[in-house]
Amino acid sequence: MDQLQELGLVDTNTRLDLLENKVTLATAPGNPSGIGGFDDLVSRLDAGSVFLAIGNSDVPVGQYTQKIFDYYGIDETAIASCLTYGSNVKEVTTQVAEESVDCGIIYATDAFSAGLEVIDEATPEMCGQVIYPAAILLGSPNRDAAEGFFEYIKTDEAMEVFASVGFSKAF
Repeated sequence: MDQLQELGLVDTNTRLDLLENKVTLATAPGNPSGIGGFDDLVSRLDAGSVFLAIGNSDVPVGQYTQKIFDYYGIDETAIASCLTYGSNVKEVTTQVAEESVDCGIIYATDAFSAGLEVIDEATPEMCGQVIYPAAILLGSPNRDAAEGFFEYIKTDEAMEVFASVGFSKAF
């Protein structure tokens, strides 16, 4: 969105941080490994007793994971035998769903869509926030419809739909 603003394509008066997605620690349904949350994960990584799927450092979910590792003071090279990587969040989600790993760090919406169990949510202090903005584009060929849709996505009704698939309200 910021790139669109820089190009002068966005009506900046309408820009709104609409939705937040959470970075989560997820497991297969029923939490077969009994992981208690991020603090427990760190202990298990130190002990080498858990297998964790994460995104590569060149994808957003991997970058959020790196921030979580930094927050906990985790040296990724020291726990390399406990890690497996995905080139995108879907690959990480699939590893968790297939139980080829004990857990994975993914977004709440991906956990929801794959039927996974969210064990813990990262706090903003751990890795920042995942925010999705919305705005009306300048030069929209149907400005009235765009404004109507923009107003609708901010309603409680729309927020209930977004929440039902794992998003939370950001504004």
